[in-house]
Amino acid sequence: MPAAAARGGSRPGPVLGLVLSGQFMALLDVSVVNVAAPSVRSDLHASGAALQLVIAGYTIAYAVLLITGARLGARYGYSRMFRHGLAGFTAASLACGLAPGTGWLIGFRVAQGVAAAVMVPQVMSVIQRLFTGAARVRALGLYSAVLAGGLAIGQVVGGLLVSADLFGTGWRPVFLVNVPLGLVLLAASRRLLPALPGDAGRGFDLPGLLTLAAALGLLVVPLVLGHELGWPGWGWAMLAGSAALFAVFAAVEGRVAARGGQPLITGRVLGAPGLLPAAGSIFLIMAGFAGFMFAFALHQQAGLGNSALRAGLLSVPVSVGFGAASLLWQRMPRRLHRLLPVLGLAVVAPGYVLVGLLLGGGGPVGPVVQTVLAVTGVAAGCAYSPLFARALGRVDPADAADASGVMVTVLQLGQVIGVTLLGTVFLGAVSYPASSAASGRALLVTTAVIGAALVVAAGLAGVTGRAGSAAVEGRTVAEGRAAVEGRAVPRGRDVPGGPVE
Repeated sequence: MPAAAARGGSRPGPVLGLVLSGQFMALLDVSVVNVAAPSVRSDLHASGAALQLVIAGYTIAYAVLLITGARLGARYGYSRMFRHGLAGFTAASLACGLAPGTGWLIGFRVAQGVAAAVMVPQVMSVIQRLFTGAARVRALGLYSAVLAGGLAIGQVVGGLLVSADLFGTGWRPVFLVNVPLGLVLLAASRRLLPALPGDAGRGFDLPGLLTLAAALGLLVVPLVLGHELGWPGWGWAMLAGSAALFAVFAAVEGRVAARGGQPLITGRVLGAPGLLPAAGSIFLIMAGFAGFMFAFALHQQAGLGNSALRAGLLSVPVSVGFGAASLLWQRMPRRLHRLLPVLGLAVVAPGYVLVGLLLGGGGPVGPVVQTVLAVTGVAAGCAYSPLFARALGRVDPADAADASGVMVTVLQLGQVIGVTLLGTVFLGAVSYPASSAASGRALLVTTAVIGAALVVAAGLAGVTGRAGSAAVEGRTVAEGRAAVEGRAVPRGRDVPGGPVE
């Protein structure tokens, strides 16, 4: 692992807290605006399409530019780009909170997404650079817990802030709350964040970046806006264009590699033991999780008449279970670690379906449902976190930035496509206003689709358990090779300039 040119006195624990706080801010803004949407519509007199762009503009920019953000970190420095992204995100949040009209708000939300795309990939790269072995697995567990908590906590925080109507500002505090937090993190980053320089001589692969960004844009835009606009013809044309551009991207990357250049996504990254099947399984897990959270919240608010705050609070058990399992799965007997993703998914798939069955008649979200949600969340965390550690724990540190961009893009696209496709399934099965029973039946249909997708995820997870036998859970490629060959396993040091084991 390359030595990190850390500043004297920097400590990995506070650094991890710092970058994960930035990650949390970015995740919070994915869901917090959903709660504020009715207030935005009323205050700014926004049309339905404009309101959808306020919500989706952030997600579209974020998802499309994540790989670009990862490559910027690899070239110009991970700490530097994290700070630039954080500063941009804080400034864009202030602009959103002060936006005088809908058009301004849409533009500032896109700027927020661009800044988040610069900041977020550096979080995983910092973890890859500063932590190794068991410490890396723990750090990835905390990362997973933040990922799980951001969606549910966003609803709770949004509900609290909008309901409080601080100083008559309505929806604006859901954005302005990021400003003091961002300023504190920026100040702390100058003292705590080690200097993790990139490789200024590394190729930028501009053709690859532009092609991939265009392909992702053509994929994400119709998926996000299609249902709201009635799936117009241009949406299907964009999806077809996206497939064509992904093929062009593969050809472009092949030519770059053949010329001895540095492609955006190297074959070394994609060839890391188990990374591709792990990415596929994680994509389906996150699509199911995000899609369920969306449908469950909508069922509670539009079907059962719960407030946004209550809907958020009732979503906490599944998120807490997910986050807790992400942190604690390593304490389970080590002989179970290889099978844990498959075992977890064997519980998650029927767990979602059982929630659908319990609520399919239109009944309230009672203690039994809450218990099933908590167990399902724990099982999802037990599946997701070992898969994530398995995928990135086997990547050579030299490829950490590229692997980080790939995996974070997989996570984000999983959430976007999960909400979009499963939201379409849910809303296609019910038309509001509707009875609680009709809404419950739509939730049952949705959970059945999620269950089927997670059966596929379990199959992919089983493949990862057989891939890369030389790699050990939570270790780098070099460490796995050393362990197999009987040599001393390289250990990091809890000192500036070295990774933490």
